[in-house]
Amino acid sequence: MRGYRAWDRLMTYGAPRTVRDYVLFVERRLKAARVEFGHGTEEARDEAAWLVAGALGIAPGALAERLGTLPGRGAGARIRALLASRIRTRQPLAYLLGEAWFAGRRYIVDPRVIVPRSLIGEFLPEQGGSPLADPDITSILDLCTGSGAIAIAAARAFPGARVDAVDISEDALKIAARNVRLHGVADRVRIIASDLFGDLEGRRYDLIVSNPPYVSEAEMANLPREYRQEPALALAGGVDGLDLILPLLREAPRHLTDDGRLVLEVGASRVALEARFPDEPFLWLASAADECVGYWHREDLAGWVDD
Repeated sequence: MRGYRAWDRLMTYGAPRTVRDYVLFVERRLKAARVEFGHGTEEARDEAAWLVAGALGIAPGALAERLGTLPGRGAGARIRALLASRIRTRQPLAYLLGEAWFAGRRYIVDPRVIVPRSLIGEFLPEQGGSPLADPDITSILDLCTGSGAIAIAAARAFPGARVDAVDISEDALKIAARNVRLHGVADRVRIIASDLFGDLEGRRYDLIVSNPPYVSEAEMANLPREYRQEPALALAGGVDGLDLILPLLREAPRHLTDDGRLVLEVGASRVALEARFPDEPFLWLASAADECVGYWHREDLAGWVDD
């Protein structure tokens, strides 16, 4: 949602008129209301641009060419209504619009599923410069798939691969199935209900990717209202955030091919994970935002995670 700095200037005095005016108007209101971001945007300007684009029915990337135009009376009313709802309900904008953007593509979302925002998208070959760029990857597992965004992005990045999109939440899988159809990859992405690897016995993959629940109890207790609108099942990772990470690491080797690899996002639980295994090797992939995505080959994992 970035890239709108080139047109930064003062809004015309009085009521907003142009699309540019509306973006700056919304930005000021969001700042004044002290809403929380993090569901596709990180600051008020980018969220304002997304909100205005959504009200206009266009992709955020198409907004720049409309900045000097008049949105029309109906669009202006939609912008104000969306803004009022965002401030009043504290729902993530993605839920109000019914859409989120991940790795440059649009996904259907609603409050039954977490808003996709994983850093894993940055490391898929389609985004360039990826350590995962390997034409021999033909089988992929997206564990804790949620909306299906990572699974679909992986299918796009590896056009010769088949992908299993797995989640314990039947509600999330309904959304994932809609997104699979939306992106035209139903022939290669399979939706599976499973508690981690529970229903995947005997299946092995060249690549496992996962953005599991990893928010600790202390963090859960202090989440802003926006984050508490999301399913707790998709966020809560137990006392130290490792309730799903540890069994995932322990069981992954049995589900990886001999040259298979695991890409796992752990968020702030990286600290607890490294403290739990101070003598074990960790390789963290560096993203634009953070270093909380771990990368292992199968042989790196075998036998070192305890029960």
